[in-house]
Amino acid sequence: MYYLCTMKKVFLFILLSLLPTASFTKGRFAYDFENHIADSSAVIPLPTRQQLHWQQKELMMFISFDPATWQGREYDNHSMPLDRINPRQLNTDQWCETAKSWGARTILFVAKHTGGFCWWDTQTSDYGVRNTPFKRDVLKELSASCRKYGLELGIYVYPGDDQWGAGIGSGGITKDPSKQEAYNKVYRQQLTEVLSNYGAVCEVWFDGSCKIFVNDILEKYAANAVYFQGEMASIRWVGNEDGIAPYPNWYTSTTNQSTALTCDAYGSVYAPVECDVPFLKHGGHKWFWAPNTDHMILSVDELMNLYYKSAGRGAVMLLNSTPDTTGLIPQSHVTRYREFGEEIRRRFGKPLKRTKGKGTSLILNLKRPTEFNHVVLQEDLKYGQRVLEYVIEVADVDGAWRQIAKGASIGQKRIEVFQPVTARRVRVLITDSKATPQLMNFAVYNAQSACDAQSGATSEQTFTVGSWNKDTYSDSEATDVTIDLTPFVTNIGQYELTFKPIAWEHLQDVPASITLSDARLEMYGQDRTADLQQVDGSTFRITRSQQTLDEFKTVLHLSVRKNGKSTGVIEISRITY
Repeated sequence: MYYLCTMKKVFLFILLSLLPTASFTKGRFAYDFENHIADSSAVIPLPTRQQLHWQQKELMMFISFDPATWQGREYDNHSMPLDRINPRQLNTDQWCETAKSWGARTILFVAKHTGGFCWWDTQTSDYGVRNTPFKRDVLKELSASCRKYGLELGIYVYPGDDQWGAGIGSGGITKDPSKQEAYNKVYRQQLTEVLSNYGAVCEVWFDGSCKIFVNDILEKYAANAVYFQGEMASIRWVGNEDGIAPYPNWYTSTTNQSTALTCDAYGSVYAPVECDVPFLKHGGHKWFWAPNTDHMILSVDELMNLYYKSAGRGAVMLLNSTPDTTGLIPQSHVTRYREFGEEIRRRFGKPLKRTKGKGTSLILNLKRPTEFNHVVLQEDLKYGQRVLEYVIEVADVDGAWRQIAKGASIGQKRIEVFQPVTARRVRVLITDSKATPQLMNFAVYNAQSACDAQSGATSEQTFTVGSWNKDTYSDSEATDVTIDLTPFVTNIGQYELTFKPIAWEHLQDVPASITLSDARLEMYGQDRTADLQQVDGSTFRITRSQQTLDEFKTVLHLSVRKNGKSTGVIEISRITY
């Protein structure tokens, strides 16, 4: 009998080893070899080696540099003569040093943007660096600098080209069909050059997708990369340029051609999310440098907020950088990147304690009652994204456990933030999962909020208290919803709770496609609806005017109805003045 059981396990191992590792299949039979548990009902798409490697990078730096930089524009209109494009101080080592200062592990370089200007030595176009006074092959220099500093290199080569009548969002399709075949040859040659002559690349970015056939080029020269948009896309755009990922953030969907709207915990396609965001976004939105734009630099607090809502929700954060006309990233920018990196390291450089393991419960035993306000969770994604729901609890002095946070997706990383608690023991309970949970990190931190780098005012943390997707609410009848705000409404003051849309609604600048009604507030152990004001269709204002000694709950009750496709998060923050 032992022999037969052993042979069955060997046969199953051989069978599984022959299954494809690519994620764009209908999933794989989940098998826990360590526990010898097979679950035929769990279909868990697994990441490819390339996807897993990319996700573990977590932080990446965009470099947006183009004739538009000289024009003070976002898109090149060909108004700057080539003989005036001469970034004499350009130093790709400085770019790499800047990236490393805030923890980026990859640089994604815009080698060609919409106007068609090429930053490498190519014969495919006269509109490029070889016909400027500068003449140097910037891509070649950057590739060498990346190797020097231990960074990986990603390539952005815009599929379109204004000079060929293939404008913004065209995917490379020319307005004049008679030019299409000729442009196809040009673009294929450009992509071949940048992927074959400058060393390995980890990501290829097709902004606006790519409708020109390039699959063979990618397979030949960039087989170890992930692809952003295009027919062979292996990662997904989040659906906005705010650097904010949805929560829950599921890496699976029904198609690789999707955004946050179509994430599905039980999808058959593994395609994780990338969050791209400009560095010049304080009161504006600029991808390329322009004079007098330092006031648009994001503060450290704003950058940390984006970090929590991208990397802290399991996405890859792609933060832009903008060299100026000298070819250097401006010193004011360099300083802020360094401050950002220092703040990340200050908060998360050293945990109070950490552990890892598998199963539905992990416990951290601290040496003494210790104060902390962050928990970081990470799954071992070799086994796929398994966790569906979890709670975090601490043990009081009497040994009883109480909940301080709960969530859904974990993936590459989930950062939970809560009001400071003091405890000797903390545990995570996985309350729902596709298969045996595999956590590679469970850590606690005590990270006090920093002051705003520009104003010196204390920054209030925004907390995510819920979320919804296209399937959460009904469009035929109202759904009764209860939101426990007790851990967040703790001090006297006013708070705003917002149903915040993600993806298409956000891009169209329209309210969330949901209707909120019959709101009722429970506070101080009584009905306090009088302290609740609905500011607009998606925002409520809560006024807490009494501080009580008893631990009364603060709970919001309301009805929600969906009016169409919609996805988003529910956030609360204390109003500051």
